Amino acid sequence: MMRDQERCPHCGRRLVTTRFDTTFRLPDDSERLCFGIPGSLCEDCHQLYVDPGLIELLDLGTGRCVFAIQSDSVMQQEAWSPAD
Repeated sequence: MMRDQERCPHCGRRLVTTRFDTTFRLPDDSERLCFGIPGSLCEDCHQLYVDPGLIELLDLGTGRCVFAIQSDSVMQQEAWSPAD
């Protein structure tokens, strides 16, 4: 089950924290795929928030996230977890 951490700085709605598979477009128009990135997604405005330190560590500071989807590993884990 996903857990709610904080509120969206843009709209104030709740954020859902999980892991995402993402695509970042860099200034030279190349793209970088990143798998299992921890982040938070706003349920309403669909903005993805990732720790700025992680962005710098991955050298994506000049990139723009153009695609994000909940990681398959999270989905598989949830599918195999016993129901509460």
